[in-house]
Amino acid sequence: MPGTGPDKLLRVAQVLKPNGADGELIMGFHDYAPENLTDGEPVFICYDGLPVPFFVSSFVQRGASKALVRLEGIDSSEDVMEIVGQPVYMEASLFEDEEEEGLESLVGWTLFDQNRNEVGEISDYEDIPGNPCLYVETPNGQSLVPLHEDLILSINPDEREITMNIPEGLI
Repeated sequence: MPGTGPDKLLRVAQVLKPNGADGELIMGFHDYAPENLTDGEPVFICYDGLPVPFFVSSFVQRGASKALVRLEGIDSSEDVMEIVGQPVYMEASLFEDEEEEGLESLVGWTLFDQNRNEVGEISDYEDIPGNPCLYVETPNGQSLVPLHEDLILSINPDEREITMNIPEGLI
């Protein structure tokens, strides 16, 4: 059952419909980028309540949230019809390690505002699902700044600096 056991599964997509008669299908993605399926790890689709692994044999991204996909062992539109509407899972550990590493690696970086004024040093992070935040040590104390991709203006890993459009009154 997805979400249980040592290799917890995370829902990343859903089988939407067949594409042609030779087993190609269209997948719709939720909060995860379609390119996550191309790393050689299996995806899981439940049959009779049990997750069954499938390997991606071809992948063509279509827009931001869909892709044309071929799975090994799915060879006809009839095979696809058996799984239309089914959620597609991947091992959650593949995403957790990547996300934790990303946020954790920002500790010690310097945060700048949109005018390139130094705000302070990032001292910690809060991994709130869907809304990760950074703790920043400022001259006025510690502030919590949302780390949303729309607010990030630039990231400079060489200088360990991040520049963000910080909403007025937040700091």
